[in-house]
Amino acid sequence: MKILVTGASGFVGQNLLIFLKRENANDILPISIRKELPLDLPFARHYIHLAGKAHDLKKTADDQAYFDVNYELTKKLYDRFLQDPTSQTFIFISSVKAAKDVVEGVLTEDVACNPVTPYGKSKLLAEQYILSHLPENKRVYILRPCMIHGPGNKGNLNLLYSFASKGLPYPLAAFDNQRSFLSVENLCFVINQLMEKPIPSGIYQVADDETYSTNDLIRIMALSLGKSPRLWKVPAGLITTAAKIGDRLHLPLNSERLQKLTESYRVSNQKIKTALGVDLPLSGEEGLMRTFESFKGG
Repeated sequence: MKILVTGASGFVGQNLLIFLKRENANDILPISIRKELPLDLPFARHYIHLAGKAHDLKKTADDQAYFDVNYELTKKLYDRFLQDPTSQTFIFISSVKAAKDVVEGVLTEDVACNPVTPYGKSKLLAEQYILSHLPENKRVYILRPCMIHGPGNKGNLNLLYSFASKGLPYPLAAFDNQRSFLSVENLCFVINQLMEKPIPSGIYQVADDETYSTNDLIRIMALSLGKSPRLWKVPAGLITTAAKIGDRLHLPLNSERLQKLTESYRVSNQKIKTALGVDLPLSGEEGLMRTFESFKGG
């Protein structure tokens, strides 16, 4: 049973290879691709497409680059999967950002998609191509994960942990938000389940069961550090004014960063759990603790 994995050198890819080897999966074929598929791309029963251009928070990337990688490359790989006489399952890692950049309430798979960034738009375009070419005799899954974290992760949680590890007070405790997160271990578990269970093809969101506020994250970080959390409830209006000043003076706290730290983004995982008939192996807090413990070595 050959398993072809693109993007195997990335954060999710490295964790997935470890997970699959632990589950005694054999014939794993890690493939490195940029803009073109290798001419000698092997046949495989399962295709797991992780490779893609991530959201550029510094906004230095050319918009077309997102479409070249997230759409065009996905299209080429999917066409190869359709032509592969041995293939059975195609798993495309999309993103909740293909649906919405701002969420009111809880995001579900039946939402009317309206991405606003080139990243989200390119992912949605790839989804639409896949859904318009669904084969009858093969299984195709589009996974929309929310914010993924785990060992090797270098994203916003790492920056927040670095802040907390210095013992500095968190001044945004007056803001009340709720966000969904996804442990990379839970994502790997879902991917592995999809190769084993023939559930209907389609779009599935992936998230941990629980949601957390940024204040909750600070508390869990403090617990992992053996410290007491330091949460300052500076009036929200004062913080918002300071962020607007930061916009003009190019300070670390600006309106965009404030929004990222304080916005809510809740994601339902009910569809995938019901279809697979499983519970996720890690609770939200267990996953976060594992991630924060891994940051200590960094």
